[in-house]
Amino acid sequence: MSIRAVIFDFGGVLVRTENRAPRTQLAARLGMTYDELSGLVFDSPSALQATKGEITTAEHWERIRESLGISPAEFASVPADFWSGDVLDETLITYLRDLRSQYKTALLSNAWDDLRPALEQTWQIDDAFDHILISSEVGLVKPDVRIYEKLLTMLGVKPAEAVFVDDFPQNIEGARRVGLTTIQFHEKSQVLGELQILLGGK
Repeated sequence: MSIRAVIFDFGGVLVRTENRAPRTQLAARLGMTYDELSGLVFDSPSALQATKGEITTAEHWERIRESLGISPAEFASVPADFWSGDVLDETLITYLRDLRSQYKTALLSNAWDDLRPALEQTWQIDDAFDHILISSEVGLVKPDVRIYEKLLTMLGVKPAEAVFVDDFPQNIEGARRVGLTTIQFHEKSQVLGELQILLGGK
């Protein structure tokens, strides 16, 4: 069965932390290590709640501020500083835009409620996708098989007709359980090479 749809993850794939220095410096300023700060932002209980859409992004950051015990004024620049080393991969976005003439494209992301506005207004890349499915908007989080099934229904394709790109092994495994063809992201050239083979040179 030939591929009809190409699905990409967002964080760690289309946007990556290319420069660790700003986050490292922020962590030091807060008396933490890089990994401790990243864990607080991505893996704390409030992070999971935000990813499920149970609390807002603003509420999650406020809980981080409270856990750090610093004033709102001191915390004001923390979110922007945390993300400042992240870079959007324009090559992959252009590739996805080009694919849309022959394939359905989609974004499937475990993310908070500020992602869609960022896609539409900050980066202005929502036009690269036929469908965008964000965990916080549906209350489902990868690798729950239901989120993949929901996106396949939106795309109108069978699992064997779609390929899914993600950087986390558990999300790849969840997609495989549904029957999707998968590519684990390690670097851009590797993903583009594997997609070229799957899509017959596209």
